[in-house]
Amino acid sequence: MFFRRENPRSITLQDRLQALRAAGFAVQPESGGNRDAIGVVRDGCACVIAPSEEGVRFEVRPGLLVRGEIAALVDGGFQKFFRTPGGARKPALASELKALHRFQEDLREGLGLKSLYNESLGTVSNVYQYDRVQDRDRGVPRRPWEL
Repeated sequence: MFFRRENPRSITLQDRLQALRAAGFAVQPESGGNRDAIGVVRDGCACVIAPSEEGVRFEVRPGLLVRGEIAALVDGGFQKFFRTPGGARKPALASELKALHRFQEDLREGLGLKSLYNESLGTVSNVYQYDRVQDRDRGVPRRPWEL
């Protein structure tokens, strides 16, 4: 009786969403294509999650809310930008990057996801697009001898 083991309790998605609400996140069903999608918002940052076999997955990665859309963080080599799916582009401020980093860390903790070392050091961009590298995203670049 002294060494009694408790039965392990499986944590459900509703338990995780309740933990997010307790941490100050606004959690609401997302209107759109996936009816299981859930929008999570706090401090001007947002993402869309959905249930999966492993627990939860990101439908839309965390980003800044710009004109009602979730803007992805783009690293331009010399500066970071936020770019929306609609094409709006906005330079990233240090305060916005800090808010996004706090949002991601608290979200991962509330959802019970692993926090990776490189993501814990600072804000990780969604896209790395350096302007000085020509034709990088178009496959093999033309060689100078190929005219």
